[in-house]
Amino acid sequence: MSETVIVGFISLFGTLVGTFGGILTSSKLTEYRIKQLEKQVEKHNNVIERVFHLEDNDKLLDEKIGAVSSRVDALERG
Repeated sequence: MSETVIVGFISLFGTLVGTFGGILTSSKLTEYRIKQLEKQVEKHNNVIERVFHLEDNDKLLDEKIGAVSSRVDALERG
């Protein structure tokens, strides 16, 4: 084989290794970032769920306060 063919094969091998290495690195970085975003979304969803429960509790407490207020008014009147 001539030197030109050997240099060509070495260049091809280097190009392939570099290309696949870049693809692999990019894939790992993308996967890492997606996992981080999933964690943030999970935290956000937990906060939304907690706020929903707090709003339900707030409504219940408002009803109880209204009932107690009515009782106090009734006791004050007579």
